[in-house]
Amino acid sequence: MPVHLRAEPGHYAPNVLCPGDPVRATYIAQKFFDDVEHVNAERGMHGYTGTFNGEPISVQTTGMGCPSSGIVFEELAMLGAQRLIRVGTCGGLQDGMTMGDTVIGVSASADDTTPLRYADMAGYAPTASFGLAATAVTRSAASGTNVHVGPIVTSGLFYDPDPNTFARWKRLGHLGVEMEAAMMYTIANVKGIESLAMMTVSDLLADDGSTERISDAELKAGVDRMMEIACEVAVS
Repeated sequence: MPVHLRAEPGHYAPNVLCPGDPVRATYIAQKFFDDVEHVNAERGMHGYTGTFNGEPISVQTTGMGCPSSGIVFEELAMLGAQRLIRVGTCGGLQDGMTMGDTVIGVSASADDTTPLRYADMAGYAPTASFGLAATAVTRSAASGTNVHVGPIVTSGLFYDPDPNTFARWKRLGHLGVEMEAAMMYTIANVKGIESLAMMTVSDLLADDGSTERISDAELKAGVDRMMEIACEVAVS
């Protein structure tokens, strides 16, 4: 049995949504799932299994950052997960992005080097599963969601003391910054399972290092829009 997910094979569905926040995991299970079972509460890292549109689906908290989430992704693979969908928030880097937009990360630059240590390569490009990304783009467009598709960056710092960091990432075409996707993509590729990161823009990040934060109401509306699509992608 894994050390941190106190569950057995079969407790999780093959398709697992992966938010960082345990409160969001509970919210997702209660709002979007039917026939919900609470399958893990170790260290407050809540996990639930249920159904969405009649198909099996789970949600499992990952915590913040690559080291924490890497443990969870690894143990989900041990427990039989075949598809991981990161659902969370990101800071938007590019001009024209607005609060509550959806970002689909086709690749995740590893500014946090934990994924590179796991990959055992000095340089590595962690990428999403193309089929999942294509499905997410198609369904997002059909729903009328304002969606951005492209590279993101996974950082190990939330409070970055360097005011020039955002401008460097923006210059390279990154759409947004978050803290877990590169780890998920790396582990999924090593394990031969599918993965995709979908995020709601919760902050707008300026070239001078300043930030603008979303309101709670805008965040809830944006996450709900993104989550509906993520559930559809997870069981597609």
